[in-house]
Amino acid sequence: MTQTIHPILLCGGHGTRLWPLSRKSYPKQFARITGDESLFQASARRLSGPGFAAPIVITGSDFRFIVTEQLAAIKMMPAAVLIEPQPRNTAAAVASAAVALRARTLGDLMLVAPSDHVIPDEDAFRAAVAAAVPAANTGQLVTFGIRPDRPETGYGWLELFSPPEADCAPIPKPLRRFVEKPDAPTAQAMLAGGVHLWNAGIFLFSTDAILAAFRQHAPALLQGVQEAVAGAELDMAFTRLAPEPWAKLEDISIDYAVMEKATNLTVVPYGGEWSDLGDWDAVWRDSDADASGTVTRGAATALDCENSLLRSESSAQHLLGIGLKDIIAIAMPDAVLVVHKDRAQDVKMAVSVLKERGVPQAEILPRDYRPWGWCESLVIGPRFQVKRIVLQAGAKISLQRHHYRAEHWVVVEGTARVTIDQEVRLVTENQSVYIPLGAVHRMENPGIVPLTLIEVQTGSYLGEDDIIRYEDVYARK
Repeated sequence: MTQTIHPILLCGGHGTRLWPLSRKSYPKQFARITGDESLFQASARRLSGPGFAAPIVITGSDFRFIVTEQLAAIKMMPAAVLIEPQPRNTAAAVASAAVALRARTLGDLMLVAPSDHVIPDEDAFRAAVAAAVPAANTGQLVTFGIRPDRPETGYGWLELFSPPEADCAPIPKPLRRFVEKPDAPTAQAMLAGGVHLWNAGIFLFSTDAILAAFRQHAPALLQGVQEAVAGAELDMAFTRLAPEPWAKLEDISIDYAVMEKATNLTVVPYGGEWSDLGDWDAVWRDSDADASGTVTRGAATALDCENSLLRSESSAQHLLGIGLKDIIAIAMPDAVLVVHKDRAQDVKMAVSVLKERGVPQAEILPRDYRPWGWCESLVIGPRFQVKRIVLQAGAKISLQRHHYRAEHWVVVEGTARVTIDQEVRLVTENQSVYIPLGAVHRMENPGIVPLTLIEVQTGSYLGEDDIIRYEDVYARK
């Protein structure tokens, strides 16, 4: 593949069907679900190498530092990170990437992909992308269809005019139409008919072709996106799209807005393994099971279980299942999910119920990711709280003070540079420092390894809103 392709990684979803591991504060694309890398990192790596430019990432403001941190961990730099003021589905996201890319280069190809899919065979997928390039260069809107192996009702389908090759070789074919998520009998009929593929939601097209399609089929949305891009502001390494025109955009998918109306459609079949990890049943299917069909991960033990998934995300919390059949059990430090595999799709509905009841675990992880690293609450009591705080190498918190609490910091790994009013000192392992109530203070990690410390807060109010920032390298208010 000699032509440069610009990957566009869509990174704004919340993935509530994988609750409690995936939550609004830290959605599934950033989690390590199937391997040692997050789904986002694996997606970025898959769309890299010869023929690929650095990726353009489209995400929300809350995730911007997670994006750059996870890319840096795999030694990648994004070409741009576009910040959506609010979620507006995939049509607006794709259009904003096309407008931004078209302003930089003319007629380039863009490969649009979700950042939460699993495609183990990277070489086979890149071969499918290379096979799609000639069609995209002629102005076709190319989508990728997955060879189905079951009558899946959770996916949209693609209908071809003729069956793909027996081995589902990546040979471009005309696409007849998109098919909505079917009921079980329809899915069974489509599987048996042999002319349907699963819709992967992955696209390849030139900026000129997709912008022409938006002008024809969704002109109002394109106009609003162009205004949002034109009014965008740079914020450190990020591009914040203008909020006012963005707020007026229709919340609609790229399929509904453009693809289902277009006539210049081509599909490239893909016969390799693929999953969108849409629910816990999909995670079970894509994991290595024992002879009884049971999957365990982390601190989990299964006794006489069958076709089940047991997963613990904390080494301090052991999950034991006895005599389970077709059960999914996920244990987090602050929440536990137990659901029959047939009801895995209902987890999203259950999360909505938790939100309505004001349960904080519905959306918030106990580990709070920040631009500088992360922290988690270990113990909370009347007038005190104990946290573990980890600062990445070179990171620093804002220069700040609190009205209602004092803090004690105990360094357990690394070295901290601590500012307290006019004094600056180094605090090393097994040393501590006291931050009086009202003192202006800052903590920095001057080292090359993460800094870990224990923070003990004491005071009449310990809320996160008790903070006045005087200076912040991350431009937070």
